[in-house]
Amino acid sequence: MTGYMAEMRKLVGHRTIIQCAASIICIDEKGRALLGKRADNHKWGYSGGSVEIDERVEDCAKRELFEEMGLIADELTFFCVNSGPEAHYIYPNGDEVSNFEIVYLCKKWHGEAKTADGEMEELRFFTREEINLDEISPPIRPVMKKFIEQYGM
Repeated sequence: MTGYMAEMRKLVGHRTIIQCAASIICIDEKGRALLGKRADNHKWGYSGGSVEIDERVEDCAKRELFEEMGLIADELTFFCVNSGPEAHYIYPNGDEVSNFEIVYLCKKWHGEAKTADGEMEELRFFTREEINLDEISPPIRPVMKKFIEQYGM
């Protein structure tokens, strides 16, 4: 962890803080979603992370996609906001957050999908039928449920 969140953690320890985040679900030409197996909880998730001071939300989402999955987003479409009790999460290290996450879809990107910063153990494209919500990281399950429902299975 670096930047703003690391500085906040020095002040508050593991106590709950509001985490403003931006995320991207990449969708390939076959309609599959790119997910990565997280190194911290070994659950599947899309790319995303905390917004830094004065950073535009869209820029954060693009930065996180590149850092975590090696891809450069060419075009983003707003998908949803993930917040509330369902987005509350305690990380394996004990850090607790109340997430306010802005999620985008990305169908146009370039680069090679690869794990880049150590946050993901592996990357894989999933059809909607292959997505098992029990294997999705808990705070983003509502987003993935909406994604499956909106785009059909």
